[in-house]
Amino acid sequence: TASRPLGPNIPATVINYDEVQGSSLFNFQEYKVSSFEQRLMSEIEFRLERTPVEESDDEVQHDDVPNGKCIAPIFDKKLKNFRAMEGVPVTFSCKIVGIPVPKVYWFKDGKQILRKNIHYKKIREGDGTCALHIECTTSDDDGNYTVMAANPQGRISCSGHLIVQTGPPRSRLTPIHAQRVRARIQEVEGEQTQERFFRPHFLQAPGDMMAHEGRLCRLDCKVSGLPSPELMWLVNGRPIYSDMYHKMLVRENGVHSLVIDPLTQKDAGTYTCIASNKAGQSSFSLELKVVEKEMKHPPQFVEKLQNMGIPEGTPVRLECRVAGMPPPAIFWKKDNETIPRTKDRISMTQDATGYVCLLIQPTRKDDAGWYTVSAKNEAGVVSCTSRLDIYAQWHQSIPAPMKRPPRTGSRYAALTGQGLDIKSIFPTSDGGPILFSSSPPEATLESEEL
Repeated sequence: TASRPLGPNIPATVINYDEVQGSSLFNFQEYKVSSFEQRLMSEIEFRLERTPVEESDDEVQHDDVPNGKCIAPIFDKKLKNFRAMEGVPVTFSCKIVGIPVPKVYWFKDGKQILRKNIHYKKIREGDGTCALHIECTTSDDDGNYTVMAANPQGRISCSGHLIVQTGPPRSRLTPIHAQRVRARIQEVEGEQTQERFFRPHFLQAPGDMMAHEGRLCRLDCKVSGLPSPELMWLVNGRPIYSDMYHKMLVRENGVHSLVIDPLTQKDAGTYTCIASNKAGQSSFSLELKVVEKEMKHPPQFVEKLQNMGIPEGTPVRLECRVAGMPPPAIFWKKDNETIPRTKDRISMTQDATGYVCLLIQPTRKDDAGWYTVSAKNEAGVVSCTSRLDIYAQWHQSIPAPMKRPPRTGSRYAALTGQGLDIKSIFPTSDGGPILFSSSPPEATLESEEL
């Protein structure tokens, strides 16, 4: 509601003379239309969006082949329904954004309102505000009013209904009331002539982005302009409204932010920010790609470490295989103390298949002990332990065989030569050498004891 008539630089709004005159004589109010009236207006909009129209009164021109990013017209504010007394000024207003700037057409009961009809005043401002002003309503103004916006990307329309009720003529205003109205109008118009307008200009704008699903995503921009521009965010040509997952913030330093938390795959697309004020509008666009969220699985051992025992000096590999998503980080310990990756004789390897290896080359006695490997990722941690034993090398010597002098004759003869009579000790019937019964008759053995 406003208390002044409309001009080229004055926002298009419905004028409420109650505020200025303190009288209920010219009261009007918003009201809710019936379902039948709403259906009727929807049918009018449907037909108008699909039929040819006269050329728009706007000075807006569209190229046959539009360049750059295009967005179909969108209503930031729609027309409302009013009930007003006859003779009261009424203004239907809305706000439209789009790239390129849409052309605007006005209709009453499905018939286009042309420029030559001086009963209606069409107003358009740089921020996308469009208005149809009726200075003095009559019973003929009762009906449905439709505004349609069009650019090369498409058409869109919305409607408002006006009910005009008969009442006392406006001439019954007292001179004091009339003077108060004129004074207020002159005051407002004087304020407007002193204002300076500057079209919005983006000082900071983000470029194409890539963000991870499930995390927070923030789009920041900074815009200048006079008066301060209003910002509208769109994704794939559809307006974004504040809800549980989307927040529009403005910081003290003038930075505007669109915050999405958490980010989903549905949030991927082309984002456009349109800044508008009375002097005009400006916009930028970017592509947001959403990286699919990884399914997280805690690490688990597919193959565990094995206990081992090896001779000292022999290379040894402590091996296992681990799986997990995302791939886990690997840590080694010996006797509960972390093994540094730069330790001499020790190397650690890990490949994409999950194979993990600790190589010790060569081994020493002090390498024996308990070895633990741990695998850790965002989903969890798991460990496995094994025993490594180091044995000393065995060098067993085999004694050389005893050297025996070669035989030169009978041992009996040698002993007899030393004064021993062997034959007299073991008497025999025939005086021959001793024969053992277990030996064949032809084999004569000499005792090794001799």
